[in-house]
Order: sequence, then C-alpha cells, then structure tokens
Amino acid sequence: MKKKVFGGGGEKGARGRMKSDSPFELKSSEVKYENPWICVREDKVVRPDGKDGVFGVVTMVDGVTVLPIDEEGNVYLAREYKYAVESDTIEAISGGIDEGEQPVDAARRELKEETGFGAGEMIPLGFVDPFTTVVKSRNWCFLARGLRGGETRLDGGEVVEIVKMPFARAVEMAMSGEVSHGASVAVILRAERYLSGRSQKETRTDYLIS
Repeated sequence: MKKKVFGGGGEKGARGRMKSDSPFELKSSEVKYENPWICVREDKVVRPDGKDGVFGVVTMVDGVTVLPIDEEGNVYLAREYKYAVESDTIEAISGGIDEGEQPVDAARRELKEETGFGAGEMIPLGFVDPFTTVVKSRNWCFLARGLRGGETRLDGGEVVEIVKMPFARAVEMAMSGEVSHGASVAVILRAERYLSGRSQKETRTDYLIS
C-alpha cells in the first residue's frame, strides 16, 4: 500500500498565507514532526482581537470508513486493538487513502483487505472532519451492498476480528457509545437514515461524492 508522504523540512516566514475568509493572519508556520502518515506543525498567528496566538495542527492522510451490509440486513464491523486509545474498539471498516487514489477506490480496497468482500454497490454517505480545531484529515463514508465473498489481505500490523451482527444492533452500539470511533458512528447513523428511505427527502446531498 502506498502512503502519502508529506513534504519535509520546517517552513517559516509564511506570513499572510491563509484562506481569504480566515479571521486569522498567519505570521509563520513550522513543521515540528512528520512521518509518512502525519505532519505536525505550529502556526503563529494574529488573532481577530489583534493579539498573538498559536495553533498546533496535525495533518493526517485522508481516509475512508465503510459499512458493509448483506442481503439479510447484517453488517460487518471490525474489532481491533487501537494503539492510541490503548484498547480494543469495534468500528466500521476503515483505512487511509493511498496517494493518487479516489475515495471510492480506497473504500473498495479496504473492504477487500479487511473482510474479503467485494461490493456490487458502494454508496457515498458524505464525509467527516474528525477534530476541526486541531486535525486536518477528511474521512469519507460509504455503505457497501451486494457483497461478494473472498479472502482477506491484512497487512502485518493488523490483527482484526470481523464481527457480524444485525444492523439494528450496530445502531444501538453507535447510540450507546459502544462504537466510539467518530466516522463509524457517522456512517452507521447515516446508513440508517439512507436505508429508511428518508435520506433523499431530508438529508443534504450536495456534499456527497460519486
């Protein structure tokens, strides 16, 4: 799997280079740490009140989160130990987008790698920006239908147990906090709305991707 590699070196003296609608004036920006998956930088700014301020920004590889559902209404989630939270979590199928890869192609690849499934239909359900003050890492959500079996292709750093359950149980877990991964909660609840037939009437669609 190819990973996005962030540009190296600390950047300073980037005064004023922010989007035109930002209320902050950028004085300088410096990369403090980076690896192939994340980049941590420190931005010194002038705040809207005219005082100096500082932001720490973590830019991560964008990702996808996929909820596979079969013809009987069962979904397949992944139980895996997550290093940062130091515990097992139950999540929808998730992973990073390779450099040059489209989100829908990444969703199909991650689904195949973790579950062995192919999907006849990959339905886009928008995206999630997980922690908008600090983290820049868009996560695209998909509902996978028309599942076809196959073999998993996990990488050496993954120990994943696939958990099959009724979709209604997954919704309960998203609501109760048993599923705590933000993009997984989003894709489960958006899928419930979509499958209930209300999505086209009640939900914005301008943020969806084809």
